[in-house]
Amino acid sequence: MKQAIVIRKDLNLSKGKIAAQAAHASLGAYKKASFVNKNIWEINGQKKVVLKIESEKAIIDLFNRAKKEKLKASLIRDAGKTEIPAGTITALAIGPEKDDKIDRLTGHLKLY
Repeated sequence: MKQAIVIRKDLNLSKGKIAAQAAHASLGAYKKASFVNKNIWEINGQKKVVLKIESEKAIIDLFNRAKKEKLKASLIRDAGKTEIPAGTITALAIGPEKDDKIDRLTGHLKLY
């Protein structure tokens, strides 16, 4: 079991902003996950991978693919209080879910 956290590279966010957006996405997807997936993931160390994606269109497409595959996902839109305008899509988390299901969607992405 793992969770994939995907961050938009094209926004050139600061390290702190990336960390905050990743945390928002991770928690959002976790809240949507099934009890069984949460429990297995927690017992096995809460594995996460942080990946980069090139554009808003690409992250939306990935989110839609996750939904089509019936995977729990959380797409994050920023509140606009610091670095970027309100409503900007910054991050996406998928899972926790079985590794192969996550890899099928995110295997082409590079580590952040």
